[in-house]
Amino acid sequence: MVTDNQARRLKKMLSEGNKLNTSALKTGMDEKTARKYRDTGKLPSELKKEHTWRTRVDPFEKDWEKIREMIYTEPGLEALTIFQYLQRESPVEYQDGQLRTLQRRIKRWRATEGRPKEVMFPQEHYPGRLSQSDFTHMNELGITIGKQPFDHLLYHFIMTKSNWETVSICFSESFESLSDGFQCAVWELGGVPEKHQTDSLSTAVNKEGNPEEFTKRYSALMDHYRVEPMRINVGKANENGDVEQSHFRFKKSVDQELMLRGSRNFESRDDYEQFLRKMLRRRNSGRKVQIEIEKKVIGVLPDRKIDSFKVIEKSVTKNSTILIDHNVYSVNSRLIGEKVKVKV
Repeated sequence: MVTDNQARRLKKMLSEGNKLNTSALKTGMDEKTARKYRDTGKLPSELKKEHTWRTRVDPFEKDWEKIREMIYTEPGLEALTIFQYLQRESPVEYQDGQLRTLQRRIKRWRATEGRPKEVMFPQEHYPGRLSQSDFTHMNELGITIGKQPFDHLLYHFIMTKSNWETVSICFSESFESLSDGFQCAVWELGGVPEKHQTDSLSTAVNKEGNPEEFTKRYSALMDHYRVEPMRINVGKANENGDVEQSHFRFKKSVDQELMLRGSRNFESRDDYEQFLRKMLRRRNSGRKVQIEIEKKVIGVLPDRKIDSFKVIEKSVTKNSTILIDHNVYSVNSRLIGEKVKVKV
């Protein structure tokens, strides 16, 4: 097989006045081949025809329309799953060595005829513009308080430009937890961003079809701080990607620190909170330059916080108890038959 280098040497020798037969001999070609490259003026790589024909029969041709319909209807189906299905239907016809052929054909079909893929545009962040928050469960880390399991969540708040972050311990994804976490975060930050984004939390976002996008309590909270509320689209967790990634990194850091500490037990909740505060100071220390830039443009805090609890009125039963959010509480027996206001 003649290479491009041989053809270039031939062209050079001919341009220097050498005869064709001599140049062919010195470049390792026969005279007929040398004449072809001289006359066409092209390199071997330029004359090579693209291989567009099949060298063997496609074993999936008979069932391809069925396969194509399957992957169009369910784009998430993998080639291995389809192949195993075909083996169950035709165990003699399809053997394990044919899987790679099916994977290549499905990959080619998806690239040329399949459904369009979602285009991901990188978000551009500006100082003071956007904050994000969400809840994350911490139970898998096995933290205990006084040797007792401490089942809890963290409300996690970040500024998307600087990645400055803070957390609050909570026990449910309630509005009260969101309100308290958000307010503690912005007061710790010393100001408010222009916009705040959450996922589709039921405590903040109304169900589809409701004329009001956000719940009244959440809208009132954002109005009090003069912050524009934002939400991600349903099923688009990547739109809240900054805080989602921060969840992963923060929890991994907590896990690593607990390993170094040699114990996952804390004497009190206060000790655990101090542990988290120390970690946050260390993580935010590398963001000082960016957060100082953000602090110059963030909004001013209001004069005061607003209450992060709800008030419920309940009648005291003859058993001297009240039922609050599926939990039974005892009260003084003098209140039997009376109504009491409870702050939750």
